[in-house]
Amino acid sequence: MNTRRALLSVSDKTGITDFARQLHGAGWELVSTGGTLKVLEEAGLPVRAVSDLTGFPEMLDGRVKTLHPAIHGGVLARRESGHLAQLAEHGIGTIDLVCVNLYPFRETVARGAPDAEVIENIDIGGPAMIRSAAKNHESVLILVDPADYPLALQAEVSRTDRRRLAAKAYAHTSAYDAAITAYLGGGEQGQPEPADAALPAHLSLDLHRAHEVRYGENPHQAGAIYRWGEQRGPVLDAQVVAGKPMSFNNYADADAAWALCAELAASHSGQVACVAVKHANPCGVALGGSVAQAWTQARDADTLSVFGGVVAVSGPVDLEAARSFHGTFLEVLIAPAVSAEAVEWFAAKKPDLRVLVAASAEAGRLDVRPLSGGFAVQERDLRRWDDLCPEVVTATQPSESQWADLRFAWEVAKYARSNAVVLARAGITVGIGAGAVSRIWAAERAAANAGEAAQGAVMASEAFFPFDDVVRLAGQAGVSAIVQPGGAKRDPEVIAAADELGISMVLTGSRHFRH
Repeated sequence: MNTRRALLSVSDKTGITDFARQLHGAGWELVSTGGTLKVLEEAGLPVRAVSDLTGFPEMLDGRVKTLHPAIHGGVLARRESGHLAQLAEHGIGTIDLVCVNLYPFRETVARGAPDAEVIENIDIGGPAMIRSAAKNHESVLILVDPADYPLALQAEVSRTDRRRLAAKAYAHTSAYDAAITAYLGGGEQGQPEPADAALPAHLSLDLHRAHEVRYGENPHQAGAIYRWGEQRGPVLDAQVVAGKPMSFNNYADADAAWALCAELAASHSGQVACVAVKHANPCGVALGGSVAQAWTQARDADTLSVFGGVVAVSGPVDLEAARSFHGTFLEVLIAPAVSAEAVEWFAAKKPDLRVLVAASAEAGRLDVRPLSGGFAVQERDLRRWDDLCPEVVTATQPSESQWADLRFAWEVAKYARSNAVVLARAGITVGIGAGAVSRIWAAERAAANAGEAAQGAVMASEAFFPFDDVVRLAGQAGVSAIVQPGGAKRDPEVIAAADELGISMVLTGSRHFRH
């Protein structure tokens, strides 16, 4: 029986020495390159340099090492065909195991290395060897992940496992190519393109599973949570410190809650923001002097909808704050920090509540949504109140407190599903109408939710008003000020109605439509 030959050339050297030692003990001949060769030699293992097989030294500062028929012929030869005779004719031996992972391209980009260094970390020979071995996986074991090393040491590796390893190998090179594509297509030295630049003609969605969930939106649907390339997210990478595992819907709602909470925290420094979400829509939002105060006010804004909801707070949760959540059933609580005492309290008093510590990460620039057979892609809506030029168009001017509430209500409306109308007063939402197919229905829902609390409240609408009906409804409810995008043909009529009712009106010239 011919000696089996393994080619080892890895950037991530986790476990490689022990693996090589076990291969040697099982009778494998070891072949290696560059840094891996040095590591194995220093470990006292008998290992041949690739240059011994090719007859050529490494060239061009290491850019050319394995791109040679003596390597790829040994990997690609079909064992059951006339290929072996051709190898023998040229003095080439087979290679039966290829263990390769690639230059740290993504890591080099992540640490802000100069462009020349990034380009030098584009691996060429590695992907070629991986693809060759994966193509010939029935005869050649391909390993790209140290977790799979034990599998290669089995006496017999099944055809199913060989095929799985090949698929994993192609996923490895696909993700690598996607990262390179994103870097080279991202403007000078991989920096993001300007906000007004067209979206790329080619967009690679390199997705790999980050979290398992029991099912999707409904029990009859399979589901999982995937990471896009190397991106991180505050919820995707959050630490679950107490409670049950997260569900598919928990992730979606927590992501929505945290996005609004983070924007409010950045916009209202010195105050704690609390956002309660139900089915990806805010249902109770408040600013307060403490987590407990903000939470209590957000809860009381809509106690019916908050039940079974997801809550995000912008301040750290200590034991006192944790106790304020007693008495309300919630699915998820996410915060920037949770004390050990609070974690212990939640585990004892609310064992079903999933308590998350948000990761320090921001959402990516692109918003990607699935279509049948494709995706709709847009830039994420990063426009904030401070980016606007609000214009008062009525005779009545908003007071200082009304300006603060108009800003707050506008920020909440940005994260509510359209059509969306938000009523707020003193930094608390008192009525929200979201996801309505008619803007008048959204306004009616918000006013009905608010009831008497609408008296003196402000109104924010993400949609402009084509008629004066919403303004008159607001007047009947007792609303004192309105902010809306403007831009409708009947703006003069709408403004005149506001003047008639003594309501101040602000136009932003910008809307935040959200499906």
